[in-house]
Amino acid sequence: MLQDKRILLILTGGIAAYKGLDLIRRLRERGAAVTPVLTRAAEQFVTPLSVAALAGEKVYRDLFDLTDEAEMGHIQLSRSADLILVAPATADIIAKMAQGRADDLASTLLLATDTPVMIAPAMNVRMWDHPATQRNLTRIAGDGVAVVGPNDGDMACGEFGPGRMSEPLEIVAAVEGHFGPRPLTGKHVIVTSGPTHEPIDPVRYIANRSSGAQGTALARALVALGADVTFVTGPADVAPPADVKIVAVETAHEMKDAVDAALPADAAIFAAAVADWRVASASDQKLKKSKDGLPVLTFAENPDILAGVSQLATGRPGLVVGFAAETHDVVAHATAKRARKGCDWIVANDVSPETGIMGGPENAVILITDQGSDPWPRMSKADVATRLAQRIANALG
Repeated sequence: MLQDKRILLILTGGIAAYKGLDLIRRLRERGAAVTPVLTRAAEQFVTPLSVAALAGEKVYRDLFDLTDEAEMGHIQLSRSADLILVAPATADIIAKMAQGRADDLASTLLLATDTPVMIAPAMNVRMWDHPATQRNLTRIAGDGVAVVGPNDGDMACGEFGPGRMSEPLEIVAAVEGHFGPRPLTGKHVIVTSGPTHEPIDPVRYIANRSSGAQGTALARALVALGADVTFVTGPADVAPPADVKIVAVETAHEMKDAVDAALPADAAIFAAAVADWRVASASDQKLKKSKDGLPVLTFAENPDILAGVSQLATGRPGLVVGFAAETHDVVAHATAKRARKGCDWIVANDVSPETGIMGGPENAVILITDQGSDPWPRMSKADVATRLAQRIANALG
């Protein structure tokens, strides 16, 4: 997909610059040539030597380099690339782009180019949420700059929220999508994500520990491959992805109705952790402690959304994928679930507490199909999403 494409990669000064090293490797694996540019601040996090070794090309650092500037090197650099990629893109470089400033090599390249530009923002959550940053992003988006991410997650400063740079494979998928053709263009995919909350009374509910991170990452990966995604999400911890149709729900019944309304679809991916049961008659008032003892809760079974879509007589998506979070006998339980539900694939994982997977940043899945089980190594949820999205694209053909 990226064979013979030239990427001008600008690394700016944030802790996420270390991901730039892996990003270079991933781009080169796919045939791209990477010309790196480091800001002075970026050199506080990665060395020119390590960047040059991975890129296999000279690192450019100075605007006023006598050798390069004898031939107006900053103009040549900005025009010879097929794409300029800024990763990480700090709040500072985004502000410079919005204001049209050119006080160093990186900002001068960005101002002097007519080449497409893509950025992967990375910054503290407060900086990301600040009105000035959001104004700047709106400005550069209006100028045609493509934006990848950021993700929600833990940050080096100890805070949590949006501002974490997208993972290298997510960025690579966006770069591949830029050059197209994207294999899922014209395909409609439904993705469910997050937990459901089943009310007990107005202040209490039944739920599980799902963060929604895997479903969100999968939706992003599908969009990067060109899919039109309807994203049906329960009350997740992570922010929903961009460029999808978001349908926010609370309960399993609401999720079922939203999925039914989103049909028809070419594929339906059920990554949500739907509560199996609900309180049959939720109280409309807060339940109080009583000297008469504990309240008695009567449970009812929730609708089986995965089975319902898998077993549609008409209008069934061409590919239906379920998820199975298990704590023991993972393959056996997931294989039985696939047969019972009637879906095409099951993505199974071990969520026992010692794995740290439920609500964590990584996943280790086993893909169950009619061909058997395919265990994948433990990797980030973004990497799982990228790999699964490509398998989905291959299956839909």
